Amino acid sequence: MACTLADSSFLSLGHQQRLNQRHGFAPLKSPGICYFKWENLPTKRVKHQRPLFPIKRTTIVRAVAVPVAPSPADSLPSPAESAEYRIQLSKTYGFRQIGEPLPDNVTLKDIIGTLPKKVFEIDDMKAWKSVLISVTSYVLGLFMISKSPWFLLPLAWAWTGTAITGSFSKNKLVEDIVGTLAFLPLIYPYEPWRFKHDQHHAKTNMLSEDTAWHPVWREEFDSSPVLRKAIIYGYGPFRPWMSIGHWLMWHFDTKKFRPNELKRVKISLACVCAFVAVGWPLIVYHTGIMGWIKFWLMPWLGYHFWMSTFTMVHHTAPHIPFKHSDEWNAARAQLNGTVHCDYPHWIETLCHDINVHIPHHISPRIPSYNLRAAHQSLRDNWGKYLNEATWNWRLMKTILTVCHVYNKEQNYIPFDDIAPKESYPITFLKKVMPDSA
Repeated sequence: MACTLADSSFLSLGHQQRLNQRHGFAPLKSPGICYFKWENLPTKRVKHQRPLFPIKRTTIVRAVAVPVAPSPADSLPSPAESAEYRIQLSKTYGFRQIGEPLPDNVTLKDIIGTLPKKVFEIDDMKAWKSVLISVTSYVLGLFMISKSPWFLLPLAWAWTGTAITGSFSKNKLVEDIVGTLAFLPLIYPYEPWRFKHDQHHAKTNMLSEDTAWHPVWREEFDSSPVLRKAIIYGYGPFRPWMSIGHWLMWHFDTKKFRPNELKRVKISLACVCAFVAVGWPLIVYHTGIMGWIKFWLMPWLGYHFWMSTFTMVHHTAPHIPFKHSDEWNAARAQLNGTVHCDYPHWIETLCHDINVHIPHHISPRIPSYNLRAAHQSLRDNWGKYLNEATWNWRLMKTILTVCHVYNKEQNYIPFDDIAPKESYPITFLKKVMPDSA
C-alpha cells in the first residue's frame, strides 16, 4: 500500500521548443526536381530514409534563367502533426493513441483550470477505504502464501506484491504516519521517497533533474566495458526490476537531500533499519529462511516489478522526449509526455488507479479516488494531446528493446545500433517477446 501518495505541491511552469521540430520533411532540390526525405524519424530502428506516406509526384517544367517557385509541399504540416502518421506510430509502438504536440502557448495552469473543483476534494472515508483495501489484500496475500501448494505460490506472490503497490491521499500528519508504516515492510524510507517523488513531479522528463527513469547517456555507455554490459542487462531483460537499483541509489544516500530535509530523512532511515533489525529475525525465527523468502522476499520482488513497470510505461516511449532544463516545458511534460495505460481491473483496484497517470502529473493534489473523473475531464478538453495505451506485449517490447541511449534528435538509440556485438540480451528479447498489441 505504498506506491504513490498524492502529496506533491510542486507545479513548475516553463517554455520549450516545439516537439514537432524533431520530425519533419527536409527539402532537397536539384534543377527542375524537388523531393523530400525523413529527418530523425523515431522508429524502432532508424534504418531507412524513405517516407512512410506517398507524396504525389509533380511535374515541373524547366525554364532557363527562370527561378522555380517553392513547391506547395514545403508548406505541408510536419508528419508529427499528421493524424495518419500518429496512427501508424501508435500501431508500431503498441499505443492506442499518440497525442499531437501541445501548442506553445498552453501552460500547466491553463490545463489545471479546466479540471472541475470536485476532483481536488479530499474524502476521508474514501481515503481510509483505499487503505483498508490495501491492508486487507496484503493480509489475504500472506494467508494465500501460507496455504498455497508450491505450484500456486507464484499466483499468491503476484497478488501480494500487487496489494502492497497502492496509494493514499493528502492528509498532513496522518499521511506521514500512514506512509511511514506502509513503507516499512518494503524497507522503503518514506520521507526520502516523498522528497524525490516531489522532484519527479516538478521535473518530469527533464533530462538530468528527473528522479525517475532516465535514458542512458552515451558517455556513460562508452565509459567502461563492465558498466556497458551492466547497463545493457539493466535496461533490457532486468528492467522490470530496475527500481531496486533506484531504491538503493536515491533513498539511502543523505548527500542527495537538502539540509532542511535531512532530519525527516534520517527519521525514516532509522525506522527502516529498526524494521530490518526486528522484523527480519522474527520472520526467520518463526518460518525459517525459506519462510523469509516466501513471505517477504518474493512479494517484495513483486512490488518492485510493478514499481518498475508502471514507471517506465508512464514515462518511456520512443516519441516522448527528455529535455534539457532550458528547453523543458511543464505543460508538455505532464500532459504530452505522460502515458495513460489501462491494466486489468484487479490490478487497477489493488493499485488505486495509479495508472490513470496523466491527471496525477497535471496536479498531484488530486487524490487517487478522483483520478478517473479527472482523466475524463482531460479527455473532454485536451483529448487529442493525450498518450493512451492498453497494456500489451508490443508496448513492453518497444520499451525494453528500443528506449535506451539518449539522442537529442531521435530521443533514443537502441543498444544494438551502437554496440551490436554486445547487445545479445536485446536481440534475444526481440526474438522471444511476443509482438501482440
